[in-house]
Amino acid sequence: MPRALPIATYAVSSTGDADELPVRGQWAGRAAKRGLDIAVAATALLLLLPLFALVSATVWLGDRKSPIFSHRRLGRDGRTFGCLKFRSMVVDAEAVLAAHLADNAVARAEWDATHKLTHDPRVTSLGRVLRKTSLDELPQLINVLRGEMSLVGPRPIVQAEVARYGAAFDTCFSVPPGVTGLWQVSGRSDTTYAERVALDLDYAARWSLRRDLTILFKTVPAVFAQRGSR
Repeated sequence: MPRALPIATYAVSSTGDADELPVRGQWAGRAAKRGLDIAVAATALLLLLPLFALVSATVWLGDRKSPIFSHRRLGRDGRTFGCLKFRSMVVDAEAVLAAHLADNAVARAEWDATHKLTHDPRVTSLGRVLRKTSLDELPQLINVLRGEMSLVGPRPIVQAEVARYGAAFDTCFSVPPGVTGLWQVSGRSDTTYAERVALDLDYAARWSLRRDLTILFKTVPAVFAQRGSR
């Protein structure tokens, strides 16, 4: 089992506006956040429907398998949900990963440290393009409409990652996970695992609508620049 880092490693940063009051736990703020989620997600899905259909068809033509993949992730208060993505991996991804890690000590060490692989044998050629452009995450707008995710929030994680969060877990997941977040605009895969947890903790402890809007605006250039994407 992965060992959690000391909570001090996940210190919340002191940056940001001093007059920016967090809305976590406030009914009005949470309602406004939810309203923003619904309005933006519904509009984006409508406008991006042709692209959604094109990507779905392209993925399906690759191997005649479902273009959308649902993976169990942890949401607010540790509740599990099916996180939707365009499928960027081969169908038997778990078996491929297990075999690769068993045969490659360097990859095993990288996986244990970051839960990611620089060279992931599960990812298809088309999948690499989808991930590089973040198009694989478009179906998560459906998760937002369902209330399982928010436009902005901490990274949705798998059960195996909980131990890494230690005492930071409850605070990080007192808010819904996001399609984007501080991790998305701060380097994504270029950050260490401890840095990603620290960013999640910082966001959950101090979130506000102003901060959500700032992160959303920063996400667009971050995606186009493809910073830290794999």
